[in-house]
Amino acid sequence: MGSQRLTQTQKLLQKLSPQQILIMKLLQIPTMELSTRIKEEIMTNPALEEGENRDYEDDINNESINDDVDTFEDEQSDDEHYDPLDDFDDYLKDDDEDDAAYKYSVNNSSPDDKHYEAPITNETTFQDSLMEQLGFRKLDEKKRKIGAYIIGNLDDAGYLSRPVNGIADDLLFTQNIDATEDEIREVLAIIQDFDPAGVGATNLQECLLIQLRRINEENPSKDCENAITVIEKFFDEFTKKHYDKIVARSEMSDEEFKRALNIILSLNPKPGGSSGTISQSNDYIIPDFTVINNGGDLELQLNSRNTPELHVSRDFIDMLKEYSKGKDSPEKREAVTFIKNKIDSANWFIDAIKQRQSTLYVTMKAIMDYQREFFLTGDEGKLKPMILKDISEKVGLDISTISRVANSKYVQTAYGTFQLKFFFSEGLVNDEGEEVSTREVKKIVRESVDNEDKSNPLTDDELTSILKEKGYTIARRTVAKYREQLGIPVARLRKVL
Repeated sequence: MGSQRLTQTQKLLQKLSPQQILIMKLLQIPTMELSTRIKEEIMTNPALEEGENRDYEDDINNESINDDVDTFEDEQSDDEHYDPLDDFDDYLKDDDEDDAAYKYSVNNSSPDDKHYEAPITNETTFQDSLMEQLGFRKLDEKKRKIGAYIIGNLDDAGYLSRPVNGIADDLLFTQNIDATEDEIREVLAIIQDFDPAGVGATNLQECLLIQLRRINEENPSKDCENAITVIEKFFDEFTKKHYDKIVARSEMSDEEFKRALNIILSLNPKPGGSSGTISQSNDYIIPDFTVINNGGDLELQLNSRNTPELHVSRDFIDMLKEYSKGKDSPEKREAVTFIKNKIDSANWFIDAIKQRQSTLYVTMKAIMDYQREFFLTGDEGKLKPMILKDISEKVGLDISTISRVANSKYVQTAYGTFQLKFFFSEGLVNDEGEEVSTREVKKIVRESVDNEDKSNPLTDDELTSILKEKGYTIARRTVAKYREQLGIPVARLRKVL
């Protein structure tokens, strides 16, 4: 009989705190959407207020307050060690120094900026249309908030790329809503019933199936049922245009398949851009940064016009002091815990906003310095090979943080407005031994494909030969990778009969 032993193992696990998660999420939000996110936080947390902090008597060190706290603590049982005013000094600390560090080189000094509003179109935006439809549904407050959050996370095409478990975490940490994955899926199913058909899908296959099933419900037909079969069972073959395989395996005739295919081709793969409603973000880009060339000196400004000043509500602080007095009771304990949690959340959010602004500034400053020649001239040929790791090492931030900043932010220059990820590219060495950006190689690939004979499109081998003629000796698989990064299909899928 084998012996049993107890063993100890040591593991190093990395777990993000709610504050860290909040900061990461705020980093992803562009300036255009930040004011909306701040308003949502103010609505859900009454301890958070917008505007300059009012002048109050500095009574934080008043002995009577400390006496009240001591009295309240003495009345607690010894085994609970309840401290309702733990770190109370932090709530009323003078944070002028923090504000000064947060506002350095930030474009928020003009009085007019405090009242800045983003441009608004007269058209109903895509999100507005969905929110209006949400308002017509009979839902409780929790489900309505879940629905609003889902709608706010749809991309420009109308897809929900955020996984359901991620949305559950977001709702818990950002809005204090404890929603199960089943509750979220239930609300998502409601949104997928909205117009335009296909909205709220998590991928292209689901988007097409939602549209086909709605068509078949309204006007049932064998052709539509065949179209559903194609997308449901042969989606991979459909995307690769292996139509002969679909016909053989589905037992459809050539004519039946053609009719099904025509229905599929009439669908909208991007419902977010339909119904004549265009997302406001498609009409306007509010840059997060501005780079100004002052006679060869580059000046960076961080756009914080949609970032109002925030502070913790004095009323909540006064309530916390008031509830700390007198005898303990379960009701008082519950009230103190609620108030303290709200104050904590308000402070976390304020600190997260400040850290967001600071992180954005140092990241963009590093990019500007790295790509100085481009910002001075506007010449794409001056762009240096630069990867996320280069900026990460320069500013001492994690690569994932740099990625969040680069993927959703824009910078305005004298030569146009660019998304930050535009400045990132790998490097390679040409036949003359010079290190060049892969952007130049991708530009040649794009131009070659644009000018190709569509009845006989260029293969990856032919693209490789074209690049070699221009001084870039690159492996065919690398060319294929660049082609895919440009969103260019393989030659077979580009062929036009």
